[in-house]
Parts: sequence; structure tokens; C-alpha cells
Amino acid sequence: MNLNAVKTIYVHEMRRFWRTITQSLVSPVLSTSLYFVVFGAAIGSRIDQVEGVGYGAFIVPGLIMLSVMTQATSNASFGIYFPKFTGTIYELLSAPVSFLEIVAGYVGAAATKALFIGIIILLTAFAFIDIQIAHPLAMIALLMLTCISFSLLGFIIGIWAGNFEQLQLIPLLVITPLVFLGGSFYSISMLPPVWQTITLFNPVVYLISGFRWSFFGVADVSIGLSLLAITAFTAACLGFIWWIFRTGWRIRQ
Repeated sequence: MNLNAVKTIYVHEMRRFWRTITQSLVSPVLSTSLYFVVFGAAIGSRIDQVEGVGYGAFIVPGLIMLSVMTQATSNASFGIYFPKFTGTIYELLSAPVSFLEIVAGYVGAAATKALFIGIIILLTAFAFIDIQIAHPLAMIALLMLTCISFSLLGFIIGIWAGNFEQLQLIPLLVITPLVFLGGSFYSISMLPPVWQTITLFNPVVYLISGFRWSFFGVADVSIGLSLLAITAFTAACLGFIWWIFRTGWRIRQ
């Protein structure tokens, strides 16, 4: 693998992150802080505990997942779409760089940005709520897997998008609703039996449930199913990206 090529793409994308630090970092942190104030203080004062966990602490994993998923997707999609928009992607494709190196550079940078934001939000949460992390290593591992998998999804969206409006279409109309309906602010055990069954078809449920387990040792679905879901999702994204570069879909067309 050409590590210099990976490093060049990675450093270029990270520099763009620091140039837009207000939009990239401050905005999601402020938004999440408002969630803590509104949900943690206002609603938390009416809901004592959920599955033995204080409501303010219970929503922390869901809030982190909400920011991480949306930020990873948006950063990766814009990162690969902009070279398409300017035409510089053809220079990249004509260079002696494999598709794995291209993906590693762009996805690695997007995942790093999302991971950084997730950690900052976690630290922000400590300023509002007393949190004890039951499985810290599992928490970091699940957070990194989520950053990578949704960065891969964002890479696919960036290749698919035909304009800047389409870049925000899936994050706003698909990912964000799935996160809100995936148990980020509640346990699915609180739903009627019919809706519990329907909710299990939401793939985000398994990610949030596994991440919450790493914090409190409680989950809506087993940690094994959560790991299987995120592994399958990551593999599917990698397979689709391989097909994109093999066929030139939306790149050379």
C-alpha cells in the first residue's frame, strides 16, 4: 500500500477540518449541549430512571451516536464529492493510487473527525451529568467502528450525489430520523409490543443499544447482535465501494 498517498489525502482532509473548525466542531457541541439542557433537565426532571439508569445519563450514548453518525456521513460525503465537483478526482484516478488507498485517506480522515467530535461531546457530557462507563475499551471500539462504517456510507453518498443538495438528503431524511426512532432518547422496552417489533427493523437500534451497553451494561438487544449488525453494515459498504471503483459508477460516467 502506498502510505504516502494515504497520508497526503488524509492530511489534506484534516486541514480542511481545522479551517472550518467552527462549523465542524463548535456547532455540533453546542447543539448537543442544548439537548442536555432540554432533555436532561426538562424531561429528566419528570423521568427518574430508565432501566435503572438516570435519564440524563441514559441519553448520553444516543446523543453521541446522533452526532457521530451525522458528522461521519457528512464529512466523508463532502470530502469525496468536492473533487468530483472541481474535476480533480480525475487526476486522483489517473495517479498510481489504488481504490483502497483513496478510500483509506478520505474515510480515515472523516472517521477521525467524527471520533474527535464524539470524544468532545462525551467530555461535554461530564460537565452536565455524572457518568460511569462500565466497559471503556468496548465503548472506544464501538465508537471507532461506528465512525468508520458511517464514513464509508458517507463516501458512497458523495459518489452518488449529483449536487450539493443531495449530499444532505440522506443524512437529514434517513439517518437522523432513524437515530431518533432508534432508542436514542428512550428504551424500546417502553414501547407497545407491536412497535417494539417494528423498531427492531431499524438498524440504528443495534448500534445505539450496543453503545449504551458499553456505558451502563444494559441494552435493548444483545451485544452479539449489535456487533453482528455493525460488522455486516461495514462489510456491505466496503463491498459497494469496491463495486463502484470496479465499474466506475458515478465516477467515470
